[in-house]
Amino acid sequence: MHITQLNRECLLHLFSFLDKNSRKNLAKTCQKLLEVFQDPILWSLLNFNSPAELKKHNFLLGPALKYLSICWHSERVKVCNIEDWMKNNFQKDFCNKHENTVTDFLLEVGNRCPNLLSLTLSGCGHVTDDCLLLLLKNCPRLKTLKLENCVRITDQTLEAVTLYGRSLQTLHVDFCRNITQTGLEKVREKCPSVMLSAERSANMIPDSKPEKKFTLGKSSRKLVQ
Repeated sequence: MHITQLNRECLLHLFSFLDKNSRKNLAKTCQKLLEVFQDPILWSLLNFNSPAELKKHNFLLGPALKYLSICWHSERVKVCNIEDWMKNNFQKDFCNKHENTVTDFLLEVGNRCPNLLSLTLSGCGHVTDDCLLLLLKNCPRLKTLKLENCVRITDQTLEAVTLYGRSLQTLHVDFCRNITQTGLEKVREKCPSVMLSAERSANMIPDSKPEKKFTLGKSSRKLVQ
């Protein structure tokens, strides 16, 4: 029996065991398998291990998506986590190649996946508060938001949670150095039912531009005088 002789239910079951690349390759063989590949039932869960995977076009985005994870565990993440004003030219060139990749993808998710229930981001150093604000607005059913080592996330994201995270049950902002204790306290006050984790975040010292430190030093000397 040829694979194309299987009914749609069997083919969907078969596709469910395949990774994204295998699904895409199989879909290229004939129209029937392409139609199976395009069935929304296959795309309720998406996991990515690097920004490069977001550009492969071996998946479908749509209202069926409920669980999304983008976790980049690589030494290269350290470069992305350096403040822009501290990067040398080599580091800037490296980041310029992918700095908008995750953000652009998440904006698309916000516009096309209103039924998203869970979002996990780890090592996504270029994701901003504005991006997560849009997601929280456009995905009202979001129950779980886990952010780890996302250095550009600040208390603005926490404020967006209090305003738009009506369905949120779990919030993690671990190792996000620009989160403050004040922001965390506001979440605890306004959203007491949310299970909040902020490992190391409020205790980490955010980087400050040298000129800011210098200005503060001059002001302090003037007060002393």
